Amino acid sequence: MACQISPKGSGDHARTVANHYNQLEEAGLAQRTLSRIFYLRNFNNWIKSVLIAENLNKLKDSDPHKTISVLDLCSGKGGDLLKWKKGRIDHLICAGNNIAATSVEQSEVRHKQNVQRERNKIFSAEFLVADCTKERLKTKYKNPNQRFDLVSCQFSFHYCFESYPQAMMMLRNACESLRPGGYFIGTTPNSNEIVKRLRASSDNSFGNDVYRISFPQEDKKTFPLFGAMYNFHLEGVVDCPEFLVYFPVLEKMAAQFGMKLVKKQTFAEFFKENLKNREYLTLLNAMQALEPFPPIEGTEKMSSKLEDYEVAKEFLTSISESQQTEQEDRHQRPQRIGTLSLAEWEAATVYLVFVFQKIEDVTPSAAPRSQSLQPETIIKPPEKS
Repeated sequence: MACQISPKGSGDHARTVANHYNQLEEAGLAQRTLSRIFYLRNFNNWIKSVLIAENLNKLKDSDPHKTISVLDLCSGKGGDLLKWKKGRIDHLICAGNNIAATSVEQSEVRHKQNVQRERNKIFSAEFLVADCTKERLKTKYKNPNQRFDLVSCQFSFHYCFESYPQAMMMLRNACESLRPGGYFIGTTPNSNEIVKRLRASSDNSFGNDVYRISFPQEDKKTFPLFGAMYNFHLEGVVDCPEFLVYFPVLEKMAAQFGMKLVKKQTFAEFFKENLKNREYLTLLNAMQALEPFPPIEGTEKMSSKLEDYEVAKEFLTSISESQQTEQEDRHQRPQRIGTLSLAEWEAATVYLVFVFQKIEDVTPSAAPRSQSLQPETIIKPPEKS
């Protein structure tokens, strides 16, 4: 499903993206399994699952009897509903784009079905149709004084960096009703990595047969603080305009709402760190987040390119040689490891995870003038990420 990029300044980017996701058909398990990015999607879903679980665990460790309320920003079709169920939260508010009302409706239907199956032994929920980058959500809650322990925005936050007012509104929605001590978590494209790959390319685009990022501008050195647009294509899923998020600016903006950055990691770093956790490692296997290599008998590799599995092949060879040295007289069973094709890994590592914690209730109007940002500021991303 493709979507056209609107002319710069048209203000229709949100509509473009929302229409794109509304038109995406629900794919059954069999169809998703055939997808070239089957394992990549599962890997990204595992990243979200771990990020959500570890922060819910922090909240519960601080107060085992705590009732937990969550705000899911840009919640789409409710892809994280099962994660909230497993996290044993008490109340959820899902806020989807006002143009993508179809997605919000599907999310609400999914929750009602879960309630029926669980005989009401599941979290209560509200579903809002609103543009999180332009409308103040606090005025739409059933309880205007609603407070949250966790706010989540997965693979969507970068859309708000189309303009300064949109970014400020998104942060207001994420932070103003968050309790002190609560967390704002998310996944978003890593602008430093994107700019690094762009500068290494021969033209204004880079990627492979799984993903491609293209910039309309010719200048690779300077980018506007807001509205630094590029087109992101992910095989069979996304083909829409997105915007660079310069993270130092995000940190300063978040500080105006009493927020402090406590974690910022690339997907590669986050993956490596959480492999040490047995529970998350088991989840990685259960979610089929890695492709078996060599492939299981009767199946084919996701990619036909030999170079996509060179790293896995070399790693497997090193394991076999080590075992042969230690147990030369023993018959060794064929080894198999989990991996992502190189093309999928390159697509996954264009993202990062972030966690902000609410330190105190602060409003931008009360913030020191030195923290204020000028929308017209031009920034030059660092030469090295």
